[in-house]
Amino acid sequence: MRPWYFPALAITLFTAAFAAQPAADETRLLRFPATDGTSVVFSYAGQLYTAPLAGGTARRLTDGPGYAIFPRFSADGSQLAFTGQYDGNTEVYVMPATGGVPKRLTTSATLERDDLADRMGPNNIVMTWRNTAPEVVFRSRWRSFNPFIGELYSVGLDGDVPAQLPVPRGGFISFAPDDKRFAYNRIFREFRTWKQYRGGMADDVWIFDPATGATENITNHPAQDILPMWAPNGKIYFVSERTPRANLFSYDLATKQTRQVTEFTDYDVKFPSIGKGSIVFEQAGRIWKLDLATERTQAIAISVREDLPSLRPGIQNVSKFVNSVRPSPDGQRAVVVARGDVFTLPAKEGPVRNLTQTSGVHDRGASWSPDGRWIAFISDASGENELYIQAQDGRSPAEKLTSGAATYYYTPAWSPDSKKLLWSDRAQRLRVIDVASKEVTTIDENPDGPIMQSAWSPDSRWVTWTRNERGTLAKVMLHGLAEKKTIAVTDGWYDATAPAFSNDGKWLLFASARDYRPIYSDTEWNHAYKDMERVYLVALAKDTPSPFAPKSDEVAIAKDEPAKADAEKKGGEEKKSADEAPAGKAESRKPEAKVVVKVDAEGLSGRVISLPITPSNYSNLRLVGDRVYYRRVPSGAVGGGGGGEGFGGASSSRAVIAAYDLKAKRETELGNFEVFEITANGKKVLVSAGRDYSIIDLPSAKVELKPETRLNLANLSARVDRRAEWAQMLDESWRQMRDFFYDPNLHGVDWPAQREKYRAMLPHVATRNDLTYVIGEMISELHAGHAYVGGGDRENAPRLKLGLLGAQVSRDPASRAYRIDRILRGENWQTKTRSPLTELGVDVSTGDYILAVDGKRTADLENLYAALAGTAGQQVVLRVNSRPVEEGARDVTVVPIADEAPLYYESWVQRNIDHVATKTGGKVGYLHIPDMGPEGLNEFVRRFYPQLNRQALIIDVRGNGGGNVSPQIIERLRRELAMVSVRRGGTPNTNPSQMLLGPKVTLLNEYSASDGDLFPYRFREHGLGKLIGKRSWGGVVGITNSLPFIDGGELRKPEFAPYSKDGRNWIIEGQGVDPDIVVDNDPAREFRGEDQQLDQAVEVILEELKTKGQTLPPPPPGPIKR
Repeated sequence: MRPWYFPALAITLFTAAFAAQPAADETRLLRFPATDGTSVVFSYAGQLYTAPLAGGTARRLTDGPGYAIFPRFSADGSQLAFTGQYDGNTEVYVMPATGGVPKRLTTSATLERDDLADRMGPNNIVMTWRNTAPEVVFRSRWRSFNPFIGELYSVGLDGDVPAQLPVPRGGFISFAPDDKRFAYNRIFREFRTWKQYRGGMADDVWIFDPATGATENITNHPAQDILPMWAPNGKIYFVSERTPRANLFSYDLATKQTRQVTEFTDYDVKFPSIGKGSIVFEQAGRIWKLDLATERTQAIAISVREDLPSLRPGIQNVSKFVNSVRPSPDGQRAVVVARGDVFTLPAKEGPVRNLTQTSGVHDRGASWSPDGRWIAFISDASGENELYIQAQDGRSPAEKLTSGAATYYYTPAWSPDSKKLLWSDRAQRLRVIDVASKEVTTIDENPDGPIMQSAWSPDSRWVTWTRNERGTLAKVMLHGLAEKKTIAVTDGWYDATAPAFSNDGKWLLFASARDYRPIYSDTEWNHAYKDMERVYLVALAKDTPSPFAPKSDEVAIAKDEPAKADAEKKGGEEKKSADEAPAGKAESRKPEAKVVVKVDAEGLSGRVISLPITPSNYSNLRLVGDRVYYRRVPSGAVGGGGGGEGFGGASSSRAVIAAYDLKAKRETELGNFEVFEITANGKKVLVSAGRDYSIIDLPSAKVELKPETRLNLANLSARVDRRAEWAQMLDESWRQMRDFFYDPNLHGVDWPAQREKYRAMLPHVATRNDLTYVIGEMISELHAGHAYVGGGDRENAPRLKLGLLGAQVSRDPASRAYRIDRILRGENWQTKTRSPLTELGVDVSTGDYILAVDGKRTADLENLYAALAGTAGQQVVLRVNSRPVEEGARDVTVVPIADEAPLYYESWVQRNIDHVATKTGGKVGYLHIPDMGPEGLNEFVRRFYPQLNRQALIIDVRGNGGGNVSPQIIERLRRELAMVSVRRGGTPNTNPSQMLLGPKVTLLNEYSASDGDLFPYRFREHGLGKLIGKRSWGGVVGITNSLPFIDGGELRKPEFAPYSKDGRNWIIEGQGVDPDIVVDNDPAREFRGEDQQLDQAVEVILEELKTKGQTLPPPPPGPIKR
C-alpha cells in the first residue's frame, strides 16, 4: 500500500512566498549547504564559506586549487568534512568547523571521469558523518567499471584505508540518531540534467538495518525520491519530484505517512542537508532553512564580498581557443577564429589584427573572399545567427547581410568572383546571397537531412552539393544559377560525397564508394566492406578529352630545310629582343582566359572516370593544373569509448594528403596533415600537424615542414569579458536546443520563458562550473535524456596518478602492517588487465603482509596508498612477509597500475561465468556486455564464440552504458537454422555457422542505459527470450557531436528518437524497458555475494531447456547412388 500524501500547511506557503524576493545585495548560486544550528557553510565560486544561519556577510574558509564542495558538520559541530582538490585529486578532507588547515582523509584512485561539471558527478562526495563515531561517510567510484555506480565507504579521522558500508552501492545517505540504521538512496543521479524523470533509475528512499540486513522501501513512488535526511523528530525528510517542482517531503516513521513540506513552483529544491534543529537547502540559487520544530521555511540572505579578479574584463591570450584557421586567397595571411573573435595574422611578417573584438558575441565560420577584400563570418551579435562581412583590414565596421534568422547557420563559402556567399543551415536549406543586393536564393531544401557539403564553380555560375536521401545513397547535385536548373550528377546507386570543381571548370570531382572488396570476419562467416571510395572526375562538357585517353609516341617528320632556317632566324631575333629588354622592367604576360563552365547534362553520368589510386576514404578534393589533391583516411580498428557510455570510439588511422599527377599518371604522398586547404589562387596551401599550422607553396613532392613556415598563433589576444561570454553561451545553448531538439514542439515546454527564467541567474554566475550548472538546469526543463553540457574554460586542479596494486588490503591493528586480503586475478598478457601482484616472478600471495613501501615503514604511514602516490607505471619495492614481522621478510619489485576497475570487472564476469557453469552443469553459457561501443562489442565477441557449444545462453546487459552496436549483436543472436552440415570424420554443425540454438534470456537493470535500453527492447521485440531483472534507465533520444562554443565547452542535444513500428507512440524514453520477470537484488544478500537476478536467469533457462532445448540431429544414412 502506498503511503498517504498530504499537502503542506498554509503557513508554509505563506512563509515561502513572503521570503521569495532576494535582497538587492544578496549573493546567489550558493551551493551544497550544511548547518550546525548556528551557522551555515556552503560552496560559492568553488570555495567554502561560512555565514550566520540568520544571514549576513559570509567568510571564506578555503582557498585551494580546484573546488571545495559538500561540506558536512560532525555530530558535535566541531569538525567540518568536505570534498576538495588540494592535492590534485578529488579527496575527502576535514578541518575545524570555524576554519583551519585541512587534513586529508582519503587517498584514492585517479578516475577518468571525476568532475563537478560531469553528469556523473565528482568522485569521493562527502555524504554525512556517523552520529556516534568520528567517521565520515563518502561515495567512491574507485572499483566500478560503470561511472553510474559508486559504493559507500566510511573513513576515520586517522585517514586509514576506508571500510565499505554493507551495501553493494549507494547514493545519498543519512543515519538514524543511534547509527543503528540508515536511510539511503540505492542510486545516485543528482547531477543528471533531466527533470521529472520516471525511468528505471528513479529511486526511492530505503531504510537499511546493517545488523539484520533488512531493507524497507518507505516512499515507493514512480517519481524520484532522493537525498534522505533522518531527523531526531522521528521523521525522514527527502526531496521528491512527485510535484512539478522538486520539493521537500517528510515520512513519519511512526505513522508511515508522507506529506509535502515545501510548495515551491518556480525552481527545484536542491541538495538539502540536515543539522542541529534545521535543514538547509538550495532553491533558486539561494539558501533556505527549514525549522524542524515548526516546519516553516525561510530564505537566508547571505552576501559574499569578494573581488573575484577572474571576472574582471581584460586582455588575454586566446591561442588555446582557436576554433578554425583558413588561408587568405594568396596565402600571405590567415583568418583565424579564436574565443569568438575573428583575427587575421601574417604568414611571416606583420601585425595580428582582431577584426571583430566582440567579447560576448560568438563570431565563427570565417572565410576570406577570393579577391582579398572581405572576410565573411557568422555572428550572433543580433541574438540570432546571421551572415556578416567585414573589410579584411578591419578599418570599417562589419556589415550584416542577412536578417530574420531563426536557425543554426553553417560556415559560408565565397563565390570565386567574390560577389556571392553559399551556406546551409539546420532548416536543411542550401542558400545563396548576393552580397551587393542582399537577395537570398534557396538552391535546395532537403527533407531528409541537413546539407553539409557544397562548392562553387570557378565562374561562380554553378553550385554543387551532396544530397542525402532516405532509402538510397548520397547523390552529387549540380545547380545552374542562371538557368535555375538542378541536375543529379550521380544516381544514388553509389554513395557520392565531397564534390568540387576543377580550377579550369572542365571537371567536377567527387569521392564515391564503388570499390567492392569484402572483408571476411575471423570470428564467423560474415562480411564487411571498408575503404570503398576513390576519387572520380566527371567531364562537364561532352567535348572534354579524357586525361587517360590512349596516347602513342610517334617519330617527328623533319620539315623542309629553308623553312627551318627561316624559323631559326626569326627565333633568334625574338630571343635577342627579349635579352635586350630594359633591366628591371617586368615581362608582359597575357591575361588569363576567363573560365566559363559548360555543362552538357545529357550523358553526364556516363562521363565519369576514376583515378587509379588506393580505395580508401576521401575528402578535400581539388584539381589545380594537372594535379588532383585529396585527403585520404584509411579505415582502421575502432577503439576507445565514451567513459563507460559506449560512444566516442574512433579509428586511430592517420590522414594522408596526396596528389595525383594526371600527366605523369602517378600519385605522390605529401604528408600526414589533418588540415589541408589550398588557397583561392591555387599557389599555396594551409596545413596543420597537431595544433601547429603552416602556409607553404603548393607542393608536388613530400613535404618537410620548416619552422619558418609555421603560423605564429601565440600573439592572439582579445578582450575577454567572462560575464558577457557566459550570457552569450546560455543564449546559444538555448538556441541550439530550439534548433536541434528532436521534437520541434520541445515537449510542449514554453522555451522562451525558460530562457528568461535562467537568464535571471547570470548576474550571480561566478565560475564556468556555475554556468554549466545553470545551463544544465535550463536544458533539463525539456525533460529528456542525453541533454548534456560541460567543458569550457575552467581552472582545473592538476591530477596525480595513484599507483594501485590490484589488491584489497586491511590494517593489522597490532603491527600496523597491511594484510593483503585479496589479489585480483589479471590477464597479464595485456596492459589493460595487468594485475601487478600476479605477474611472473612476483612472489606475493593472499594473506601476506606489506611491511614497507620503498623503504617507508607502513607502521609509520597514515595510509598505505599515501606511499603509492605518483607511482603508476613506476617500479616500487614492497617489503612483504607471511607474518607482520621483519624476520623472514623479502623485497619484491612491482609496477603499480593506475586503474583497478578493469580487474574488478574481469573478476566479476569470470565469477558469473563460473557460477552459471556450476549451477547448470556446464550446459548454459554466460556473457556480459558493459557498453554498446567498441569495448562492449569486443566483450561480446570474446565471450560469445567460445561458448557456442553450450545449450543455452544468458546475456547480461546490467550496467551497460550504451553506444550504438546493439543492432549488430541482435542480428547475430537472431540467426535461424536452415540446415545442418557435416564433414567426414566430423560432428554436425549449424548452417549458418556460429549459432547458439538453445534458449536465451537477457538480464537488465536500472543501469542498462541508452543503447543498453534498446538492446533488451530489440531482444523482446524479436522474440529471442525473456527479460529478467529491473526496469532499464529509459534514455534513448540520440545525440551527435557538439557544435563549437566560445570557450571550448560543449553541449549535447537530443536530436533523434525511436518510436514504435506501428507509429502509435514514442518508446522507452523516460520510462525504460520493463522486464518480463522482476527481480530486485536484496542489498544485503548481494553484498554477501549472492546475485538473485542471475540465479533467477539460471532457473528460468534450465526450465526452458526442458521444452525449448535444441540439439542437432545426427546425419542420415549416406545416399546410395548407382
